Amino acid sequence: MAAFLANLVLAQNDAAQSRKHQIFCVTSESFYSSTADPVHPDTLIIVNPASGGGRALAAEPLVASYLAAQSKSVQFVHSRSSEDIREQAANGAADGYRYVIALGGDGAFHHVVEGIRGTGAIAGFFPAGNGNDIARDLGIPADAVSAAAAFYHSAPRAVDLVRVQFRDGRTAHFIGAGGMGLDAEAAHLANTRFKSWPGVTRYLAGTLWTFFREPAFELTAEMDGTRWAGRALFVAVANATSYGSGVRIAPEAKMDDGWLDVVLVEDIAWTRLVEAIPIVLTTGDLRFDEVKRFRCRRIVLRADRAVKVHGDGELLGESPAEFEILPGAIQVMVPAPAAGR
Repeated sequence: MAAFLANLVLAQNDAAQSRKHQIFCVTSESFYSSTADPVHPDTLIIVNPASGGGRALAAEPLVASYLAAQSKSVQFVHSRSSEDIREQAANGAADGYRYVIALGGDGAFHHVVEGIRGTGAIAGFFPAGNGNDIARDLGIPADAVSAAAAFYHSAPRAVDLVRVQFRDGRTAHFIGAGGMGLDAEAAHLANTRFKSWPGVTRYLAGTLWTFFREPAFELTAEMDGTRWAGRALFVAVANATSYGSGVRIAPEAKMDDGWLDVVLVEDIAWTRLVEAIPIVLTTGDLRFDEVKRFRCRRIVLRADRAVKVHGDGELLGESPAEFEILPGAIQVMVPAPAAGR
């Protein structure tokens, strides 16, 4: 399996212990007195030392050196867990930081967004993870130092969020793409069993592992008054085009159009699944009869058993679940060329 997945990635062409309060500042008096610079000194950068197998930790001194050379004033903190990222982001917003930035992967950015949602703080993203799907859709450079440079020539952009509500009353949000079923199981395995595998192979390994062990489920989907029922492998609910380190599940999705792009995949043979892999790794233009596409503002998903639900690759809960788009719910610093997307 490893050789097969490695070949697919080639065809696509493409850690230190964490600490909660390791803090250092890059300061400059001239920056504090500058009126021309649109970015204020109240910038918090939350580093996830685990992101990208230590890639974020390695990028931190490079980012700090760049910011020092540019006379920028920021504060760095390290996170200990996903919950800690969220807590530090929320505390940073409460303490008056105007910009709260994730230095890490999509998961780290996911939790920063959750932490500052509704506070008025503006999110930033210096990607240093394995996938960086969200950064790609936002037009943010994939290299953390390049992203830091772009940040200071960016503008806030109103981006949609997806709210997920569960039967027990819990509510979660995500900014990129999520779903229920095989893709959620694959995302979970990519972060656990196959965590050491490189790039998209983690997700593909999780997909194949799940496919041969977890049967499809009976699904009922209600979308803005439209109802679908049948046997399904998974349902992707997307605000962005891709997830899983470059799997283009919803190539027409846009992060600020006020719509959910839903991709419903019926039960299919394993040969069809293998046939689909190179397509979703390139164009995403998957035109199988077993693949149904919808656009809606709200969708309720129910299954005949408990099925995992994820968002931005993070496990959020289990079915049943209701997904709803929240237009313009978060402000994100985005490079000017991508602001009109």
